[in-house]
Amino acid sequence: MAEQRLETKVASGIAWSFSEKVLTMVIQMVVSIIVARELMPEDFGVMAIMTFFTSVALAIVDSGFSQALIRKELPSDSDYRTVLCFNLAMSVALYGVLVAVAYPVAMLYEAPVIWTIAPILFLILPINALCVVQTVMFTREFRFALLSKIVFAASLISGAVAVVMAVTGWGIWALVAQRLLMMGIKALVFWWIRRWHTDAPLSLASLKAMAPFSLRLLATDLIASVYNNVAQLFIGKMHNTSMLGYYSQAQKLKDLPVISTVQAVQGVTFPALAQIKDDAQKFSAGYLRITEMLAFVVFPLMLGMVAVAEDMFLLLLGDKWMPTVPYFEILALSGLFYPLGVVSYNVLKSRSDGAVIVRLEVLKRVIQTLILSVTIPLGVEAVAWGITAMAAVEWLLNTATAMRYVSCGFATILRRVMPSLALAVAMYAVVRLSAPHLAMLHTALRLTLSVAIAVAFYLCGALLFRINALREALSLLRNLLRKSEH
Repeated sequence: MAEQRLETKVASGIAWSFSEKVLTMVIQMVVSIIVARELMPEDFGVMAIMTFFTSVALAIVDSGFSQALIRKELPSDSDYRTVLCFNLAMSVALYGVLVAVAYPVAMLYEAPVIWTIAPILFLILPINALCVVQTVMFTREFRFALLSKIVFAASLISGAVAVVMAVTGWGIWALVAQRLLMMGIKALVFWWIRRWHTDAPLSLASLKAMAPFSLRLLATDLIASVYNNVAQLFIGKMHNTSMLGYYSQAQKLKDLPVISTVQAVQGVTFPALAQIKDDAQKFSAGYLRITEMLAFVVFPLMLGMVAVAEDMFLLLLGDKWMPTVPYFEILALSGLFYPLGVVSYNVLKSRSDGAVIVRLEVLKRVIQTLILSVTIPLGVEAVAWGITAMAAVEWLLNTATAMRYVSCGFATILRRVMPSLALAVAMYAVVRLSAPHLAMLHTALRLTLSVAIAVAFYLCGALLFRINALREALSLLRNLLRKSEH
């Protein structure tokens, strides 16, 4: 009975979280299209530089303690308060540091606007720190419907403000306002819904107890944050902020579906896997099921976007952004590997003591350093290919390491994902082969027909070849519908 309740919670959580991520992705896509039409590529290049610093700082602020609280069996009020105060203190300190270094960074990239927006944009750090306690509590309680509604509302409001500001000539400040409002609205609503307060004492012992696992996660998250964005710093310096804008826009549009899907699954499955980490059989079965269903969704999504990339950019963003297309087509291929690598990484977070994660992260970043050192001097396309190659390497390394903690082999995983990959590749080929026959049509009609062909081919193929992931998805949907009726 307890197993069924957990499975229902996970299924419901994924459904709510995925629905929110899809809706949020649609909003962000619409906002990105409208804002991109109004702003210049160099504005997005500047924001890409700022993203490097905010990503690194956010990883330091959290320091892995929120993940430790989710994983901890029964965190106390003292644990929550201690982590909250620690995060707030770190965020204020880092805010000061980042504002101080903003001027030399602006001079380095010959972009004075960096110094102008830094004091406002970096307020994200203390605002984000205010969200920690409620996010952990809601996650542990599997209240993903509530979290989804809050994130969706914040995305809608911040996106609307960004559009209005972009259209009325505020330039890069539209992007700044969108990021700040998104975080600010979440923090306000979290505290309004759960006005959490406690007189429990701060506990240094609590931090020390969580520190071994938390600091190992900090090390890996920090290294990942640096390496995921460091190429953009080199592109901005070696070329210019306009070229960086094209590259970052390609990466952003690629990330919208990938990150949305990953966050929907990861946010629910990490606490769920953590709860069954001591049952090897259930844990392995859950891991395989998640991997299979994720592959079924992500593979056709990314290959489909590559197949229609030119028409998609021409119709939605216009001629100004067409230089982005080659970068997007390459980077989208990384989306085939990244989500599966994240699921394997969740296995390590759930069952390892964290030490193996650090060693694995060091190995991955040594490999990535070699890839970047070769590709950066060769140009932006080479960097994009390097990022895609690294995504494949990360998936292989994460999965090979995860095999220590699950009772299945790598061959089993391949058998689960290969049907979806083969069908997605066939779908891509069909769309590309049909393109010459649609060439004389208007771009909008051509894009619509291409998407329709892709969806119809993939779903019919899944039914014809009885791909297990489709049956799992339909079964999950039926269970959720029965639950909603009751």
